[in-house]
Amino acid sequence: MHPKSQHLSPYNFDLLVKVVPQLKPLVFKNEHGTETIDFSNPEAVLLLNKALLAHHYGITDWHLPAGYLCPPIPGRVDYIHHIADLLKTSKKCKGLDIGTGANAIYTLLGHATYQWDMVGTDIQKASVEIAKANTALYAKHIDIRHQMDNAHLFKGVVYEGEYFDFTVCNPPFYASAKEAERANTIKAIHLGQKEASRNFGGQANELWCNGGEALFIKRLIKESVHFKDQVGWFTALVSRKQHLPKIYKQLDKLKASHKTIDMSQGNKQSRFVAWTF
Repeated sequence: MHPKSQHLSPYNFDLLVKVVPQLKPLVFKNEHGTETIDFSNPEAVLLLNKALLAHHYGITDWHLPAGYLCPPIPGRVDYIHHIADLLKTSKKCKGLDIGTGANAIYTLLGHATYQWDMVGTDIQKASVEIAKANTALYAKHIDIRHQMDNAHLFKGVVYEGEYFDFTVCNPPFYASAKEAERANTIKAIHLGQKEASRNFGGQANELWCNGGEALFIKRLIKESVHFKDQVGWFTALVSRKQHLPKIYKQLDKLKASHKTIDMSQGNKQSRFVAWTF
């Protein structure tokens, strides 16, 4: 985990239940005597992340309807901290989140942690409306835009003459609903669940797209060329390490300078690719 993270220590549930009292009955001691929650319980996961946002970042008016993707806050803010390292500047920056979802989490954490101005975009109108509600208190610094053309990622939401210091993107992981359900079943077994139910939620467009993560990032790279004068650094999370060679090949083909930033949260390893022209 990034050394600047506020989540280097175990969760302090005494403090967390003070900001979100509904979390209290869901906290228990495991066999090691450590306070925790049932991470296979979607309600517990949502309330934990609401409490983390409220306690550590002062974000108290954050709500997600059932079925929408609930982001793990420690991992999401790690991406933000690594972006700050990449920028290597103390000046106020502006960022763009491609596929911000209903949770709009990168826009909120980018502003809360570094006071950046943020723009979030999404293809799903319902997600856009929820994201606008979640960011309403920060409307002077966060703008949520509806991408109405599913053939494009930047065109239509990056305005003429607008400049972004960086972009972030958490691409859909899976290539199909079937692949997503299969992965979820495996996860459920690891969590000891009798039935598979996504503890983190997720709408179809948040979890899968044709071609999956690799093709989505390839589209992102190809379109980024047309906005190279309006963006300093383009970045995208890569959940599967085996996709990196194809991504590098596409970046080299377009003569983009690139680097891969490794991240870790406990036993989970992740990374993002950053490129610039």
